[in-house]
Amino acid sequence: MRRVVVTGLGMVTPLGVGVDHNWSQITNGKSGISRIEGFDVSDITCRIAGQVPVADVAGGLNLDDWIEPREQRKQDRFIQLGLVAAIQAVEDSGWKPDDVEAQNRTGVMIGSGIGGLDTIVQTDQLMNERGTRRISPFFIPSALINLISGHVSIKYGFRGPNHAVVTACSTGSHAIGDAARMVALDDADVMVAGGAEAAVCRIGMAGFAAARALSSGYNDSPEIASRPWDKGRDGFVMGEGAGIVVLEELEHAKARDATIYAEIKGYGMSGDAHHITAPAEDGDGGFRAMQAALKRAALMPEQIDYVNAHGTSTPLGDLIEAGAVSRLLGDAIKTVSMSSTKSATGHLLGAAGAIEAIYSIKAVQTGEVPPTLNLNDPEDAVAGFDLVPLEAKQRRVSNAMSNSFGFGGTNASLIVGEVT
Repeated sequence: MRRVVVTGLGMVTPLGVGVDHNWSQITNGKSGISRIEGFDVSDITCRIAGQVPVADVAGGLNLDDWIEPREQRKQDRFIQLGLVAAIQAVEDSGWKPDDVEAQNRTGVMIGSGIGGLDTIVQTDQLMNERGTRRISPFFIPSALINLISGHVSIKYGFRGPNHAVVTACSTGSHAIGDAARMVALDDADVMVAGGAEAAVCRIGMAGFAAARALSSGYNDSPEIASRPWDKGRDGFVMGEGAGIVVLEELEHAKARDATIYAEIKGYGMSGDAHHITAPAEDGDGGFRAMQAALKRAALMPEQIDYVNAHGTSTPLGDLIEAGAVSRLLGDAIKTVSMSSTKSATGHLLGAAGAIEAIYSIKAVQTGEVPPTLNLNDPEDAVAGFDLVPLEAKQRRVSNAMSNSFGFGGTNASLIVGEVT
């Protein structure tokens, strides 16, 4: 089996634009969660979210720097965020071939959990108020989930596999894992992979609030609302953004002297077959996904140094995942560090697994583990864990695991590590 490495990184999150800026923010304990000001949330129980900062803030996003204004009008925000992260990753990788064969061997797999939700709602309102003739001819492609991949493919001439993943909150991890397998199985030499999401809109917030999934007790203090494993947690905080990586066959990367950040060593998947939104109480689905990733990586539990947990700050899910991790690692739980970066970014749904894979790669690269913010009063059930509370931690990370679990019982686990 061919080995797959990461040669490009790109991200835009509630902490800002760019990998270096994000890493500085998250390791310094900054939060990207704030009050929602862009639309009415007065009748919604949750009034906060992780929102990408605007242009006049340090690390903020000015879309005009990345996408021409006339093109922006043809794209929902999730496509725009995906493109911003993908441009960063491709430029970072230095892989922009102009010969047809190399382009044919380069593919794209970028997904989203929900896609163009706000565009669909706005267009429906426009149609009902002003009639069908007012609908833009770009409406359908502006909302389709696979159009992030389509735009990236068209922009760079990548003619290899062109695919998209839709597995709710596991989307980003599945996209990276599936794309890595395409490279490993020789369907491509290079794949651009990840996830994007922009569901912080009125219907998105109202929908998740109706499902009683969102935090509602911290509207006046948004920075402390996302608090995985803390006794005061009361639901997740939604976020928006995108994370993209460039995956490449190891010898291909070496031959062009590419910067290699890490290796995709393991990837595991499973299904709960339990409930449309709730995780199974025994955590068996998450356990089996992690177990499959370990098997594929040919690693022992004690060789995992860091776990970037799914850790959404929900009363049920956090402890179920902790139990599954403890079952997987056994005595090795004493030497592993585990944190949830959602405490800083919120839950980016289909982009979560992708940005968290990047944070895991940075932990391997830098020897620094990002903290779990707001963990002031941990649950008794996690007393044996190093959950990296409040402050980042310096430690050797040879191998890191990143977990993503989604609605419908869809689970994914990635293992990234040093290239040896």
